[in-house]
Amino acid sequence: MNKPKVLIVEDEPSIAELIAVNLRHNGFAPTWAEDGVAAQRELDAVLPDVILLDWMLPGQSGLALARKWRAEPRSKSVPILMLTARGDEPDKVAGLDAGADDYITKPFSTQEMLARIRAVLRRRAPEQASDTVAIGELALDSATHRVSWKGQPLKVGPTEFKLLNFLMAHPERVHSRSQLLDKVWGDHVFIEERTVDVHVKRLREALGMAGAMIETVRGAGYRITAQA
Repeated sequence: MNKPKVLIVEDEPSIAELIAVNLRHNGFAPTWAEDGVAAQRELDAVLPDVILLDWMLPGQSGLALARKWRAEPRSKSVPILMLTARGDEPDKVAGLDAGADDYITKPFSTQEMLARIRAVLRRRAPEQASDTVAIGELALDSATHRVSWKGQPLKVGPTEFKLLNFLMAHPERVHSRSQLLDKVWGDHVFIEERTVDVHVKRLREALGMAGAMIETVRGAGYRITAQA
């Protein structure tokens, strides 16, 4: 059984060492990089199964690195856990928006860290819709990560893309916020349900005219419909 490879991107050696020791004890194979340059070198050499990425780094920030890795085809599906000393909701949303799959607020317990890592590894292969889905004039291609409306490309963020992919794979069905959290974010008990509303709002804005296809069903949740 291959040990899951974890790339730790953290500039404080004491924290990195503590994380690495705990990961080794629990059946993981950790590698440490102290900044974005070293992390890129490690990533180019061996693709990890999960990345633990510190928000505050010398040089490129964790946020910039997450965006960069999400944009590259080779690394775009590697789960990223942001390590952050910031407990503020806007920062968490910013981290998720940059493409992070989850975040851990320092200081954190070893058990919490292991639980989060195992959770992102479990949901690494969430429901994959067929490569291309279309509802009316709205089309989504999950292989190329492209969305178009009446043939015109739309710019949709990574989390909004996942959300749209799931809704389009189950058209006309109403999904509650907790169902969306479960299916889009995975077994994610740490994100508040109102975060779903933030991403639905962003998705509607990104879709422009097609945003009306995403309906709010009062007291129940959201659905995508061709009837709009």
